[in-house]
Amino acid sequence: MTVAQTGAASHELVEGWHDLDWKAIQHNVRRLQARIVKATKEKRWDKVKALQRLLTHSFSGKALAVRRVTENDGSTTPGVDQVIWDTPQKKAQAIVTLKQRGYHPQPLRRIYIPKRNGRKRPLGIPCVKDRAMQALYLLALDPVAETTADHSSYGFRKERSPADAMAQCFNLFARKTSAQWVLEGDIKGCFDAISHPWLLTHIPMEKAMLKKWLQAGYMEKNILYPTEAGTPQGGICSPVLANMTLDGMEQALKDAFPPTTRKGQQAKIHVVRYADDFIISGASKELLEHTVKPLVEGFMRERGLQLSEEKTSITHIENGFNFLGQNVRKYRGKLLIKPTRESVRDFLGKIRRVIKDNVQATAGHLIAQLNPIIRGWAMYHRHVVSSQTFSKVDHSIFQTIWQWVKRRHPNKGRRWMKEKYFHHIGARQWIFSGEIEGRAGKTLTIRLMAANTLAIRRHRLIKGAANPYDPQWEAYFDERLGTKWQQHWLQRRKLIVLWREQEGKCPICNQKITKESGWSLFHIHPRVYGGTDTLTNLLLLHPYCHERVRYQKVKVTKPGAQPVP
Repeated sequence: MTVAQTGAASHELVEGWHDLDWKAIQHNVRRLQARIVKATKEKRWDKVKALQRLLTHSFSGKALAVRRVTENDGSTTPGVDQVIWDTPQKKAQAIVTLKQRGYHPQPLRRIYIPKRNGRKRPLGIPCVKDRAMQALYLLALDPVAETTADHSSYGFRKERSPADAMAQCFNLFARKTSAQWVLEGDIKGCFDAISHPWLLTHIPMEKAMLKKWLQAGYMEKNILYPTEAGTPQGGICSPVLANMTLDGMEQALKDAFPPTTRKGQQAKIHVVRYADDFIISGASKELLEHTVKPLVEGFMRERGLQLSEEKTSITHIENGFNFLGQNVRKYRGKLLIKPTRESVRDFLGKIRRVIKDNVQATAGHLIAQLNPIIRGWAMYHRHVVSSQTFSKVDHSIFQTIWQWVKRRHPNKGRRWMKEKYFHHIGARQWIFSGEIEGRAGKTLTIRLMAANTLAIRRHRLIKGAANPYDPQWEAYFDERLGTKWQQHWLQRRKLIVLWREQEGKCPICNQKITKESGWSLFHIHPRVYGGTDTLTNLLLLHPYCHERVRYQKVKVTKPGAQPVP
């Protein structure tokens, strides 16, 4: 089945889930999202509302919403109704059932997850149909949220990451003339305390639908509890609603301390926010305590929120502060950002638990479980001053592994154990190795990853105004993707494949692509209209040719076909 029109009737009979034309569906949705961005930038709110309604009532929007909730990690976790969509037939039929008329969300299933401080965080699990409805309306809300968001907000947003937040922290505190004081802000129960009247007044989406979600309540031990404030943690829309609630803090501080005035320049007030965690820089402790903090408290109070007194503090940069698992501190005037002790401790604790739980496992299976944990933690911290920390972590992991080997073979000598489990490659010694069964029954050798083999690379901060839904930023995100691929060895292999497919030539000018000429990644079907990062949708162009294609809107295909203007 193909979907040719954005507004295809949502009640039409879906013959088969796998027969849907997903490329057309993606294109339809992304085209509408781009139009929503344009209308938002022009502040044509009636137009935004009309486009949002068109998207939330379209067949393409509903199909994409069902696909999202049935492919993510929580797709097999049911809500209070114990229903899941786990077959193509159920998924296809679900598209037809996503109707706004007569829709009433069911209460959330409340569970608790442990926090680092020993307390428990409440988490609400909506029914799968309610998740799909939220995903549908998020398709229409997220383009608005991205267009109106604070430039220094980095949490739960497309193309942004904690590395961007830390890069911004480096920019704020690295210079000799930078601010010396920082307000570490923590919001008390942010998701559970946001004012419902404020949300219903300020969030640009269908009010009736938002009100139903906010007042759906939750079930705990078969008892229904009402929700009078907050957005449920676990809901698909919740991170975006929380972000939109906190957006405006940056502008409020700019209004109080205009950066173009002498007062604003001397105050050195800047904010960096990741979801509900934020820091604010300032020239003095008194300024932050007596002027900035009351202003932030008033901003929060209007939204039903308040700062946590025990976690909100004002610190000098030479004493340092922790933010997103990393410590920011100046040592004799030099700013260094390192992994926090708590992050290292929690990471090593997780490694030791895995090793302890796999006493009887083979070396290969143990390594297969450890490598993703080590790689994920090291990749997170690779953009800061982590080299020494990585070496210490590797040594600690080696000691734990050595104890694991000794327990397995208490009657064997050191040399025997070394020859059986440890090998050397080049300058690297004592590499823990094992064997696992690969494809077609082949035995493969697997080696334990060392964190210090990962190169430390400075993260390039994303531009504050960059919007992944705006076609004007497509070339910028292409260039960032190319840089990211070039820095990662596994992705560099894809670049080589592309270069060979094109016989080393640019398909626009038919000239060689060399190190001197430079290159740019180009998406044949733009990502902003639903294009993917697969090799079939990518080309290598000269930077000038890339600019020409964007400017002249030249249509480009894979090698063998001529570009058509």
